Amino acid sequence: MFICNVKFNHKFIFKVFFIILFLIVLVLAGFSIYKIFNNTNNDNCVTVPDVANITSNNYTNILKSVHDHLDEHIGQKIHFIGYVYRVYDFSETQFVLARNMKVSSDNQTLVVGFLCNYKDASKFLDNTWVEITGKITKGDYHGDIPIIEIQEMKSCDKPQDDLVNPPDDMYIPTSALF
Repeated sequence: MFICNVKFNHKFIFKVFFIILFLIVLVLAGFSIYKIFNNTNNDNCVTVPDVANITSNNYTNILKSVHDHLDEHIGQKIHFIGYVYRVYDFSETQFVLARNMKVSSDNQTLVVGFLCNYKDASKFLDNTWVEITGKITKGDYHGDIPIIEIQEMKSCDKPQDDLVNPPDDMYIPTSALF
């Protein structure tokens, strides 16, 4: 008959367990850091779209971002819908691709938009709804501003969500001040 007497040293087992756990965490952390800094496979990376689609929900946020950080956006292609809006000192190729921004709860609006340049702009009447694709450039209209050099432009129907909201957390309605 074989009898084995085993005595467990709980302090020793406890130390071994935490040393093994520490080594596993260390190996996982090292592997993760290696994958983050040495990842040559771009399948998991977020890609910037070739053309940024502007919608009624993000219109004024993008408009503000482009105006505030123009140099970062030069060359970016954009696609959006608005109506043709002109003022007296525009050339024949210039117009604002505009939207009406809600400025108060009593349905007051303000025209906002990007200044655009298009060789055939005179073919489109004021207040015509159009869909454009173009590239952001830096131009001069009473100072440096973004100008959209239009590559494609066509007439379209007025969207159901034709009004846009002010930029997030940046707008103070003036109707409350008077």
